[in-house]
Amino acid sequence: MATDTVTDVFEAHRPVLTGVAYRMLGRVADAEDVVQEAWLRWAAAEHGDVREPRGWLVRVTTRLAVDRLRHIGSRRESYVGPWLPEPIVTDFGPEVPDTAERAVLADSVSLAVLVVLETLSPLERAVFVLREAFGFPYAEIAATLERSEAAVRQLAGRARRHVDERRHRYDADPAQCRDLTERFLAAAAGGDLAGLLSLLAPDVTLVGDSGGKSKAPLRVLRTADKVGRFLLAVSREPLDGMEARLVETNGAPALLVLVDGRPDSLFQVAAVDGRIACVYIVRNPDKLGALSVPTGP
Repeated sequence: MATDTVTDVFEAHRPVLTGVAYRMLGRVADAEDVVQEAWLRWAAAEHGDVREPRGWLVRVTTRLAVDRLRHIGSRRESYVGPWLPEPIVTDFGPEVPDTAERAVLADSVSLAVLVVLETLSPLERAVFVLREAFGFPYAEIAATLERSEAAVRQLAGRARRHVDERRHRYDADPAQCRDLTERFLAAAAGGDLAGLLSLLAPDVTLVGDSGGKSKAPLRVLRTADKVGRFLLAVSREPLDGMEARLVETNGAPALLVLVDGRPDSLFQVAAVDGRIACVYIVRNPDKLGALSVPTGP
């Protein structure tokens, strides 16, 4: 296979490989490292022996991600405060035109689902991602993980039950989420506690991820009163050069707060029955660098 063809084949499948690796690892840098290693193995492979490049590349990427996931587990155990996945700007593009398929992909990369996936074993997580997000057949997943198909079906069932039991079911309507996000910003910026409380569910939670590197709650906040008062206290401390932009991250609207043009924090809300049930705040600077800064109004 010519060098140009080898590169073209890999680049054609890069979005899928990156999607698998990110959902497995929850961090952009880790996912990029895995995909780069997959490229090196692909470039050195005997391509005449590869019947299905996509399957070969997904197999290698998944195995590399499982290995890395096993190594980084202890690092997350020592993480300061709550841990959230690194947010990514989501744009599924024209290669995913079907609305139902886009909804599945958006759900599989949501912060709520990725947080639950952290509690799965590496093999369970691999099976869940390949089956639920990308629809791979059990036989292909079994070959990827070098397990029997029966064992993979067992892993899939266990992972699905675990996710269903632990994940929160949030409203998925993008227009509603965008409206709530804009009203949330207006109430917080305007110091309107009553308006903010009217948007929050009584049992709302707030999860802040700073990694100990910036200001954020080191424990999950619960109840509308505590969350509302915290958000108002934060909004009363504006910084010079601060602005907020509405972006889409992890399949849902979010507020990206910039200071002097650089990402400072990301707010994303999740709703149930038209009210905010969870507020995610990412303030760890290591997790904001990969966010592209939108231009224009």
